Amino acid sequence: MRAAPATSTGREIVEGLRIVAPAALGYVPLGIAFGLLVAQSNLPWWMAPALSLTAYSGSAELLLVGLASAGTPLATIAVTTFLVNSRHVFYAFSFPLKAVRGPGARLYSMYALVDEAYALTVARPQGWTHTRLLAMQVALQSTWVASGLVGVGTGSLLPGRIEGLDFALCAMFITLALDAARTRAEVPSVLLAGLAMILAWFLAPGQWLLTSLGVFVGLLCLRHLWVRAGSWRTRDEGGQVRS
Repeated sequence: MRAAPATSTGREIVEGLRIVAPAALGYVPLGIAFGLLVAQSNLPWWMAPALSLTAYSGSAELLLVGLASAGTPLATIAVTTFLVNSRHVFYAFSFPLKAVRGPGARLYSMYALVDEAYALTVARPQGWTHTRLLAMQVALQSTWVASGLVGVGTGSLLPGRIEGLDFALCAMFITLALDAARTRAEVPSVLLAGLAMILAWFLAPGQWLLTSLGVFVGLLCLRHLWVRAGSWRTRDEGGQVRS
């Protein structure tokens, strides 16, 4: 990563906010839906900001609301959250964390490494500074927390429930799945996800969500090994032909 030219702190903050503005605006409707879901799930209002500060991840937070309101055991919630958020581990390989100075700032940057923050740095692989990167991440989380509070406040004022709001999590995952399957190369992953769900439904109908996540991870690992073995065979055959 090439270092950005030195500029004032104020300009760096403004640049970080300018870069993150479109993604932060996209947080608003989903954050409000998250707050409304908390308000309608018989959970205390403070669960919205508490989850946004401790389990900062939109998909995991929506999932946690459903699990908590259903009285799911704590161990199941912990494992499910781990599996849903395990993708963040791989973000660190290309995230410009080296630009952040100080152990406290680095810990926050790692904690606030969500999908949108990673996507912004991938789209702009150069030019990230300490101030610009932290301004981007703080703006994202602040927008998410504020939107959740707006949703909780709005939900407390509504006279009745909004039917179908609990489908927001399912709709979001459907959108993410469709967005990830735009090419034929990703179709096998979608089929493996469906196979994992079917197997989990028969193997552990009482814990099918957690089981399907585990089975899906295992199937993805097997697919990765299969693809690598195929590429090795192709290289070996190519080497024999050239010889």
